[in-house]
Amino acid sequence: MGNETGLASGTLLDGRYRVGSPIARGGMSTVYRGLDLRLDRAVAIKVMSPAYAADPAFLARFEREARLSAGLAHPGVVGVHDFGRDGDRVYLVMELVDGGTLRDLLRQRAPLDPATTVAVLRPLLAALAAAHAAGLVHRDVKPENVLISSTGTVKIADFGLVRPLHSATLATGDVILGTVAYLAPEQVETGAADPRTDVYAAGIVAWEMLTGHPPYGGDTPMAVAYAHVHRDVPPPSTEPAGTQVPATLDRLIVAATRRDPAARPRDAAAFLRQLIAAADADGLPTVVVPAPRRSAPPPAPAPSDAGTPDPATSADDGTRVLHGPRPTPPAGATRPGHATVVGAPDRSLPDPVDETGADDSPLPVSRRRRVWAIALIAALVLGMIAAAGGWWFSGRWSAAPTVVGLTQSAAENAVRDAGLTPRVVNRHDDAVPSGQIAASAPTAGDRVLTGSEVELDVSLGRPVVPDVAAGTPVDIATAAVSGADLTPRTGSPAFDDTAPAGTVLRTDPTSGTTLTVGADVTLVLSAGPAPVDVPEIAGDSETDAAATLVSAGLRTGTVTRRFDADVEAGTVLDSTPAPGDRAPRGSAVDLVVAQSLTVPTLRGTAVDTARTALERDGWTVTVGTPVFDAGVNGGSVVRSDLPAGTRVDPQAAAIFLVPSNAVQVPDLDGRSVADARRIVQQLGLQFEDTTFFGGEGATVFSQSPNAGGRVPPGGTVSVAAT
Repeated sequence: MGNETGLASGTLLDGRYRVGSPIARGGMSTVYRGLDLRLDRAVAIKVMSPAYAADPAFLARFEREARLSAGLAHPGVVGVHDFGRDGDRVYLVMELVDGGTLRDLLRQRAPLDPATTVAVLRPLLAALAAAHAAGLVHRDVKPENVLISSTGTVKIADFGLVRPLHSATLATGDVILGTVAYLAPEQVETGAADPRTDVYAAGIVAWEMLTGHPPYGGDTPMAVAYAHVHRDVPPPSTEPAGTQVPATLDRLIVAATRRDPAARPRDAAAFLRQLIAAADADGLPTVVVPAPRRSAPPPAPAPSDAGTPDPATSADDGTRVLHGPRPTPPAGATRPGHATVVGAPDRSLPDPVDETGADDSPLPVSRRRRVWAIALIAALVLGMIAAAGGWWFSGRWSAAPTVVGLTQSAAENAVRDAGLTPRVVNRHDDAVPSGQIAASAPTAGDRVLTGSEVELDVSLGRPVVPDVAAGTPVDIATAAVSGADLTPRTGSPAFDDTAPAGTVLRTDPTSGTTLTVGADVTLVLSAGPAPVDVPEIAGDSETDAAATLVSAGLRTGTVTRRFDADVEAGTVLDSTPAPGDRAPRGSAVDLVVAQSLTVPTLRGTAVDTARTALERDGWTVTVGTPVFDAGVNGGSVVRSDLPAGTRVDPQAAAIFLVPSNAVQVPDLDGRSVADARRIVQQLGLQFEDTTFFGGEGATVFSQSPNAGGRVPPGGTVSVAAT
């Protein structure tokens, strides 16, 4: 059954897809570069070998790959556009990814540094997480199925081995599909697979990226599979090429590759979260995945004499078909080897690059016969190993009991009696009464390792809308509704004076309502308090405006000061929002308030007193040359350059003061002429006297100007004495 698609360049499939040159070949199919004539886009076309196309089982698998891949709309999954049949040709039309595979990158650059390893793992795990969330398991994660575009984009391909999660095992007729180097122990032992199986394979891929090789090798697939079952994967840092692996990433890879599935991250999403945390903890930089150089497609393999694929074309890393374990036969009985390679390795390749890069060159007939002889001997040896393995494994298996419909305590006892460990998960169920078992995994009759966990889904009955208090954050309310096995939806917001905007105000239906599993529960969010009208406050004082806003359910926001010569300082000039607008209750209204400095009455005020008061208010004061003013005492202000009452911008407030130099005439009445002369002259004034008799000792009885009068500096004071 060689790959004999043999399509010539230019062949038209279904009148729509023009076949170009081959870009990858495998044991069951060939991938061609193609063109979708209807949409005028480049595509990859995987064409199944006619021999396999005639096999209903392989045809069903091929069609399943198309349907499952097409249903995974994720940027990290190679897109499937179409599936069809043209005569005896069965084909799959896929997204064309120019670049290479992780296998190509490892051949060219292995080992990869930790940062590049993380850069490959993150999109790979994100794509697997999407598959797991959709209820699917890939089952064949390996470097050949990890595509890397020319721009460094990472995608997962080849979903031909995918199965729904609800399938208890992935074995059919006691065969296990998968690639031996990346098989999880449970795949080897029972054929069972769940998301943790993909986690194990991704961990092995990471181990290989960091060290340059898989953890286990061997002369036969059975030897490799045996190692996966019986040996713990060592930390990659223990390898000579892995000494640069940082501690947190090292521990995570070990956790992902535990033999016990329960000890691994529960799915790809959990693995991804732990990977991101590990990269942060180890301080790994974000890098772009380097683009590998694409390997040239191998030539098409020639059919052997027996019409089956030539064993020489098999690649060690190709997908293997292994017999799964069977019930232990009676003593002395024999059974087929449970790890014998049957048929050709499944190299249904990722698109559009070769999965393996293996050399499929045909061998001379004589050499092929020697190879088949060697293969026959190896198969007999493996059969004997498998028989011994059946004796070794036989005591390790138990059958999962029937527990659906039992009470929780009865189900737990039944699981323990079967040599297994119960693990209870509470879930709502519309049909099963509360307290009874609605489902179990693995299901009744499945063969599992003795001591393994059996998940018991205990029914909580129909779900009830949880109590969500007003003001509850949306994420907490969403988690509460989801935790009740209901579907949270967001409804139209409603005004409320107490619940903060953006929080949950109430649920619809109300709390306590009994619904069906998955029913919608609307979370009505608070829009905050209802809006209020902004009042008119222009012309009010700032104090009065603030009181008005509070009465309206608002508050004063930012206050901006602006000079206005026509309005008294402190008066509101404008507000935002404008009067008449509606604003949320409790929100702020910004004000524009007039500011100015008003020139006070300064005449007659002592210059020093006036200067101190003005400068305290923000004025710049200049004092000019004194002048005589009979109405103002010396040292006091006669006038200023700005009239009293003038409003001035505080940013440019300057004033010029003119002081008085008047000298106040003292009271000389009753003094001797000599004393009067001395006092007047000390004031810098001229002294004149009219003495009728008595000379300097005469007593003053009259003066001019009178006491308290003002004269200019150097003025004359006259007295009369007797």
